[in-house]
Amino acid sequence: MVLFGFGKKKLNLPTAEEALPGRSKEMPVPAHHYVNNNPLKPPFPAGMETALFGLGCFWGAERKFWQLPGVYTTAVGYAAGITPNPTYEEVCTGMTGHNEVVFVVFDPQVISYAQLLKVFWESHNPTQGMRQGNDVGTQYRSGIYVYSESQKQQAEASRNAYQQELTKARYGEITTEILDAPEFYYAEAYHQQYLAKNPNGYCGLGGTNVACPVGVFQAEVK
Repeated sequence: MVLFGFGKKKLNLPTAEEALPGRSKEMPVPAHHYVNNNPLKPPFPAGMETALFGLGCFWGAERKFWQLPGVYTTAVGYAAGITPNPTYEEVCTGMTGHNEVVFVVFDPQVISYAQLLKVFWESHNPTQGMRQGNDVGTQYRSGIYVYSESQKQQAEASRNAYQQELTKARYGEITTEILDAPEFYYAEAYHQQYLAKNPNGYCGLGGTNVACPVGVFQAEVK
């Protein structure tokens, strides 16, 4: 991944007037997941649900989710910005407003959204603002993009519960944005399941070693 310095532009989201124009053509991607051979794009089997997370470099983030039992497919891409159908190079300029995200399709009969949230929180440091470790820029911000009111409630409850645990461990305030799921733009083919194709590839993902109390926030939602 591209490592940025702390230039002002890389730490502030662009306005609609500043953002790159993008294009109407969608990014071509493989038909099937490199690891499990399931489709990358819909339609998906009946009963499947979707989730969308941003937690730093999407190469390592995607691997965290495709390894989970009950996850049907995953894909990496860009979301929560302005530029339609951006390229990776454009996102890296900081002038699209997009976050690097992982799209997760899962079977709720096998794995719950709460369990996905636990993996999300524990796989990165959600207190760093526009960065994850040495990866600096708006595309590395922490985000949960929800597809239902239930997901929103669970995301907010999990954030509140995890904040208490992080505070005990002397971490700062969580900076994770929780938003209604915006349009998801698939990233280029070579980014999809990158670490399966390149096992020794870069992964800048690092957590806080603080456990997320799933039972606590599930009780709060109920």
